[in-house]
Amino acid sequence: MFVGVLVPSSSAQTTHRLQFNVEWKNVSRLCSSKPLLTVNGQFPGPTIAVHEGDNVEVKVVNRVDSNTTIHWHGIKQFRTGWADGPAYITQCPIQGGKSYTYKFKVEGQRGTLLWHAHYGWQRASVYGAFIIYPRLPYPFSAPKAEIPIIFGEWWNGDVDTVEKEMMKYGAGPNLSDAYTINGFPGPLYPCSKKDTFIQTVEPGKTYLLRIINAALNDELFFSVANHTLTVVEVDAVYTKPFTTTAIMIAPGQTTNVLLTADQVPDSSGMFAMAARPYVTAIFPFDNTTTIGFLRYKQARKTGNTKLIPKDPSSLIPGNLPEMKDTEFVTAFANKLRSLGTPQYPCNVPKTFDKRVLTIVSLNLQDCPKNQICTGYVGKSFFASMNNQSFVRPSPSILESHYNKQITSDLSGFPEKPPKPFDYTGGNPFTQNMNTAFGSKFLVVPYGTNLELILQGTSFLNTENHPIHVHGHNFYIVGRGFGNFNHSKDPLNYNLVDPPERNTVAVPTGGWAAIRFKADNPGAWFIHCHLEEHTSWGLAMGFIVKNGPGPSQCLLPPPEDLPLC
Repeated sequence: MFVGVLVPSSSAQTTHRLQFNVEWKNVSRLCSSKPLLTVNGQFPGPTIAVHEGDNVEVKVVNRVDSNTTIHWHGIKQFRTGWADGPAYITQCPIQGGKSYTYKFKVEGQRGTLLWHAHYGWQRASVYGAFIIYPRLPYPFSAPKAEIPIIFGEWWNGDVDTVEKEMMKYGAGPNLSDAYTINGFPGPLYPCSKKDTFIQTVEPGKTYLLRIINAALNDELFFSVANHTLTVVEVDAVYTKPFTTTAIMIAPGQTTNVLLTADQVPDSSGMFAMAARPYVTAIFPFDNTTTIGFLRYKQARKTGNTKLIPKDPSSLIPGNLPEMKDTEFVTAFANKLRSLGTPQYPCNVPKTFDKRVLTIVSLNLQDCPKNQICTGYVGKSFFASMNNQSFVRPSPSILESHYNKQITSDLSGFPEKPPKPFDYTGGNPFTQNMNTAFGSKFLVVPYGTNLELILQGTSFLNTENHPIHVHGHNFYIVGRGFGNFNHSKDPLNYNLVDPPERNTVAVPTGGWAAIRFKADNPGAWFIHCHLEEHTSWGLAMGFIVKNGPGPSQCLLPPPEDLPLC
């Protein structure tokens, strides 16, 4: 990770050629060492920095026995869906000893995104920042420097085993053992005082914090003691600036904030920055809090870790929200607005061609005969969209689509729930119990203005679900609690300056309405970015047909596309 002077504007397009070696490396955290899956031996992985309009070529060499893929989260991949990365959606995985070169152009985007593995739970350690510098000056005062802040999770055990045990017995997964800031747990965890992220800043200077949530299964709150944050961008889209004491950031989301080092430090010169989970589950959990520090530059030459007090818990910022603070989450989300200037317009569709009501649900599945299930009341946990628990096909959806092998029964994703019920207030044990398993896709013509109503449920639990749409950004035109009302709720939509994102945190026990123009031909994934929910099937396939002209059609597959 780095802090440095911002890269100046580049006038010419550049092709960035990189090599990612997926390999094991022994890493020590929380009192012990373990083999950790990494890219180029780094945890977190290397930062990719480009300018908008640049071309990117990343050769991924798989040097481990298991399969892998890499997803460039938030990159729109216009016509280059073959480079998107989710296993069995846009490609077969890269097998051990094989390689695949992802080639794409970064068009019309600038800001902070991320890249991560998109096979199983490999995202637990295989992730990094993807920074796109603008061609034009920032629409806010230029900061002195930037500080990437990547949240993650540390697992003492093997994450593949955690997922396999979860799926075998139908129970919820074990929790991670720590949260991390730039790979470091911080002093609240065992043996971790030395593994604390500390960043030196100059008094009076303003910094751009590029905040990324790469955690596997948790939304997180973040704040810096005694400092305010000015939000200027989310998911690589500029926003109307606003100040806040903290942020909530879901897995897959990014948030850029300005921070001015304008406080009077004590003798240590240290201010804690901390992240803790936003928890909406009925069974609360607490993996405690990860802490790093901003250290004001001063004459004292004492080693950084010696400045951390014996009781670092006393440094947890008072402005860090409590774990169940849904009121803060709602207020924060309501402040987000697109910048909406002539240079950066808000192109939200004012009307829609198709509205799809999608029920986002956790499920209890009857235990198969001759199998032991340790989920709730002897059943198995699963998840679904419109009562379909998604099963990844082989070969990939994109290959089948390109080769015209999509049959009518596969393209029939239900556009409303098969059985309407009181989604957020009914008896969960009499409604929507068992889910169907399948690989049905939503198929729309090129250029369709699509509205998706993502409706949460109270089945098993009211929970905040971060839903990520591949291949497209979207506008969050409405949010609310309870059941979506088709006649009343659209009257309160924001069709002027709604926030534009690639991942939406659907309110706990509520709904979110998103709109976008489906103008990127290919096959795409829509799924919950809580990895345990994706494993349970909270996902769907989404196909955009080719448009009428050559520039509106999916490009042919590359020659080195992996085989299943």
